[in-house]
Amino acid sequence: QVQLTESGGGVVQAGGSLRLSCAASGLSFTWYAMAWFRQVPDNRREFVASIGRDNKVDYVDTVKDRFTISRDNAENLVSLQMNNLRPEDAATYYCAANPMAAGRTVDAYNYWGQGTQVTVSS
Repeated sequence: QVQLTESGGGVVQAGGSLRLSCAASGLSFTWYAMAWFRQVPDNRREFVASIGRDNKVDYVDTVKDRFTISRDNAENLVSLQMNNLRPEDAATYYCAANPMAAGRTVDAYNYWGQGTQVTVSS
């Protein structure tokens, strides 16, 4: 049974930093592309960043140069370092896994975590 468990969310002031982590179990982690999405109430879930099996990374333009996605295959962990946070970054952040190539759409991912809340105060 695949499980993705996010952690690291919280409340931070604008300009601050947070590091999100996603622990994966029940899958051959090295064979999975991993991604982070975020969602605010009444909005669609949107792509934030992905990292492929080959460590190729992709970011939505609004977080480039502020967020960094990384993976630790030995620990089955994917992280999202978020710097210079803005109020518009506030959302529930979800970890996702896909046994094929990384993508930017919700439909590209088979497995999802429960989410971790990020609040950014101005």
